[in-house]
Amino acid sequence: MTIGKRPSSKPSVSPADADVLHRAARQLGEYFEGSRTAFDLPLHWSGTRFQEAIWSELTAIPFGEKLTYDELGQRAGLGRAPRAVGGAVGRNPIPIIVPCHRVLGASGTITGYSAGDGIPTKEKLLRHEGIDFR
Repeated sequence: MTIGKRPSSKPSVSPADADVLHRAARQLGEYFEGSRTAFDLPLHWSGTRFQEAIWSELTAIPFGEKLTYDELGQRAGLGRAPRAVGGAVGRNPIPIIVPCHRVLGASGTITGYSAGDGIPTKEKLLRHEGIDFR
């Protein structure tokens, strides 16, 4: 620790990162206002190959549509592993933009949600997109 030098309370953000953050905020606002159904942002994440395959496939689920965990695993080329897929979905580092809320249990039920207030947040997002669930 250097005496007389106060640590900065603000993290350093590059101009490019600041631009992406501003674009993300604007696009999220448009999503919630109802004028945006897809995001156009550079996405960078770091996970296992399995997680990254699932997260990539999540980005292909269109606004207003849903998949089951089993279907998601099959579309990602990972076979039928709904519990493992659910674990990867739950570790999604970019919820809403990478739409993990569009994934439901086999019977159309909400089995969990790791962002916001959990299941109540997922219910609001599903209603916002007009997706039926139990």
